Amino acid sequence: QVQLVESGGGLVQAGGSLRLSCAASGGTFSRYKMGWFRQAPGKEREFVAAINWSTTITYYADSVKGRFTISRDNPKKTVFLQMNSLKPEDTAIYFCAASDTIVVPTTPSGYDYWGQGTQVTVSS
Repeated sequence: QVQLVESGGGLVQAGGSLRLSCAASGGTFSRYKMGWFRQAPGKEREFVAAINWSTTITYYADSVKGRFTISRDNPKKTVFLQMNSLKPEDTAIYFCAASDTIVVPTTPSGYDYWGQGTQVTVSS
């Protein structure tokens, strides 16, 4: 079983950048596919980005493609989400998640473990 802790959220002006981190403990981190999701008030949790263990496969939601970059450091058991050109509509709680499936999931149901989330607020 793996435990996940997100950090790096905060308040930023539109056009700014933030880098989220998700530190994992327990389990074998390199076996897990990792994903980032977000949830805004009153909305369902939505997919943001995902990456496989070797970083050769990445997926992005259309809404963040070209602005966000997912990466991971397996020896440090950490996954990152670099967010550039932030928009007010990016405001949400951001969650990282770990999946033990064969493929890289892009839906919440595909993930087995979740962090507690970190708040990102983008002001206009």
